[in-house]
Amino acid sequence: MLGWTAVGTRRGAGGRRRASGAAVVLALAGGLVGAACAPAGGASRAGDAPAAPATASATGRAVPSAGCAAPAPAPLDDARQTMTVDGAARWYLLTTPPAGVGPRARPVVLDLHGLGEGAQIHATTTQFGAKAAATGFIAAFPEGTGTPVGWDLDNKAARNPDIDFLSALLRRLESTMCVDTSRLYVTGLSDGALMTSVLACTMAGTFAAFAPVSGISMPTPCHPGRRVPILTFHGTADPILYFNGGVGTGVLDHALGGGPAPPSTTLPPARLNGPGIPAAVRAWAALDGCHPAGRDARPHPHIVLRTYRCPTGAAVEFYIVVGGGHAWPGSRFSAAIASITGPTTFEVRATDVIWQFFLRYQLPRPRAAHPG
Repeated sequence: MLGWTAVGTRRGAGGRRRASGAAVVLALAGGLVGAACAPAGGASRAGDAPAAPATASATGRAVPSAGCAAPAPAPLDDARQTMTVDGAARWYLLTTPPAGVGPRARPVVLDLHGLGEGAQIHATTTQFGAKAAATGFIAAFPEGTGTPVGWDLDNKAARNPDIDFLSALLRRLESTMCVDTSRLYVTGLSDGALMTSVLACTMAGTFAAFAPVSGISMPTPCHPGRRVPILTFHGTADPILYFNGGVGTGVLDHALGGGPAPPSTTLPPARLNGPGIPAAVRAWAALDGCHPAGRDARPHPHIVLRTYRCPTGAAVEFYIVVGGGHAWPGSRFSAAIASITGPTTFEVRATDVIWQFFLRYQLPRPRAAHPG
């Protein structure tokens, strides 16, 4: 569930360079990362969070995949699946619901892990597998590459091995299972949130909606080809990807096992309309053609929900967790590692909120072919 390395450069599959942490810091003007601070009151006890409010669902017809012609496979519970993409061995965890739960042509959620976290821990963190089994969609947790394991965030190269992998994964699901190809979604935490942001720029013709958690960015260039619905969460006291710009390199190095525990640092109060994460959200609102002024509500004591007036088919929604850390809201696993990543709020459950958000959106037809 960790964020960005701030030392050195990682390489993706095939030796392709990954953007370094220094590059992330230099990209603050584009809103790539944020800077922390705020009182620790945003964390509530690790109890049950309120369920997300019910919202209207998209009402368009399903667009069944080729796999709908085959018999339904047996249900899976975070089962490891392997495949070869561009000559490289890749794998992911897969949860499919039992027959009779949810629609026959099922939505798909790809859930991307953070740096050094990996698919197994991330599935435990978000519990999107349990949500899928109970609700009737398919959840896949892809595994990145490298040491520490992460994602290739290069959106300028002609080919990106991780985009190729995710595209191949979707093609496999669509050919072997009954998938509603108009309801493909992607979310992720930290490095997975940065990758989700890249996919919002590069695969908006494939995914209907996006939900980066603790790491939204505005990659450059970004030409999604349509207005995209995007939902994000970020804590004002995130010690790794700061709310108003910067990377907590000491905390990150310690979390990844590369350095001693850093001394306690007091950061300046968070500016809710300042640079970093708020600027990235404003950039998405501008790209989507939304009104530039966000409207803030306070649905819970330590949650500020910022929304924008957007054209039909677009949405930009920002859950500001006052005093929250580098965490997945509502996650017991996140709460268990608060000594590293900071407080986790239980005033909302990100997994429930994200799923309710996804339900509102369907991909406009015709859908673009998956890259690769």
